[in-house]
Amino acid sequence: MTATGKKRIVLLSCNDLLGGAAIVTYRLMRALHDLGHDADMLVTNKQGDDPHVHQLGTAAARKWRFIEERLGIFMRNGLNRRDLFKVSTASTGMNIHNHPLVRQADAIFVNWVNQGTVSLNEMRRLCAMGKPVVWTMHDMWNMTGICHHAYGCTGFHDSCGNCKYLGHRASASDLSHAVWLRKKALYDSSEIRFVAVSNWVKQCASRSSLLRDKEVTVIHNAFPAEQFPVGSGGSSMSTDDKGPRHVIAFGAAKLDDPVKGIRYAIDALNILADQSPQLADKSIAIFFGRLDNKALLSDLRFPHKAIGSITDKADLQKLMGQTDVILSTSLYETLGGTLIEGMSAGATPVSFGEGGQVDIIDHKSTGYIARYLDPADVAEGIRWAIATRLDRNRQHKVVSDRFNARDIALKYLSLIS
Repeated sequence: MTATGKKRIVLLSCNDLLGGAAIVTYRLMRALHDLGHDADMLVTNKQGDDPHVHQLGTAAARKWRFIEERLGIFMRNGLNRRDLFKVSTASTGMNIHNHPLVRQADAIFVNWVNQGTVSLNEMRRLCAMGKPVVWTMHDMWNMTGICHHAYGCTGFHDSCGNCKYLGHRASASDLSHAVWLRKKALYDSSEIRFVAVSNWVKQCASRSSLLRDKEVTVIHNAFPAEQFPVGSGGSSMSTDDKGPRHVIAFGAAKLDDPVKGIRYAIDALNILADQSPQLADKSIAIFFGRLDNKALLSDLRFPHKAIGSITDKADLQKLMGQTDVILSTSLYETLGGTLIEGMSAGATPVSFGEGGQVDIIDHKSTGYIARYLDPADVAEGIRWAIATRLDRNRQHKVVSDRFNARDIALKYLSLIS
């Protein structure tokens, strides 16, 4: 630490701007700068041009580390490509502990560092440096053997093994159990300070054999409410003689990713089309994100449009400003960035509550938490949201108060003070 009290912090991440975990890590770095501290990111994949983001290693080394880990998994999962990226082993990674920024740092903030970024052996070396190490859990990987989301599996309550992602190679002593043993040895020999991005992630950690005896602090991800100014909802859209339209938006990086549960959204909207035709007649559902299965929306009777991925920030801001209901039927969410972005612009979120959504939505106050896997209650939530017409400025303020970057950066600093 410098004589002025300014801290030098290095943040480790696989990416700087690609993916939700990378984006919120970058926001944290910028917030630390705004508070007067020196903060830099070390990444394997750099997309932006921020001089405080530094790419690790050579192109050849980065490529080989990635391939080496994936090849090792492929050889031990029965040559199964389908599930290849649902697991990680941290069997290999970049040489980080000798990096000048790491050696100068007062603290190391570890984030999503899979796919050849930081190995478990390298984590042991980082922990041995005697600096505070804070590891933020953006998914469930820290608390399982190898999977990023356990879904309904409870193997991580014990010591993993018999992993469903390893096919015929699964056994009590399979790859998932072997990596579980390596994680346990690391955690037992270090003083890592774990952060959960939502209370749900913390609850999952409390059931994990790896983390149930560790202290886990909940610190939400930062979301810039100011980047999503309050809009006027569907009334701002060009309309015909039907009058103002209610806009229901559903977004994901990959809409047909099974975890996003789009089928429940389709069923809920079909219920509205059948039971509330007048509401449906004055509404439109907008789906944004990549959609590989083009036939997925073919049986949706509710007025709708699929607009593909949104790459321009201004286009996303415009859509959120026109949105009345921001809808999610994800089976699990660590926090739910799209819900927060929509709420920032004044929309009312409707979602299942199996995940960090309950940290975003206060039921029937700022949104609607539907019964899990119940499309009829999702439909009821959409009805409620449209009928209630929550104050859009208040929605924005809730996000600004709860997820502002300055307060979140201060909470991280409190872990290393």
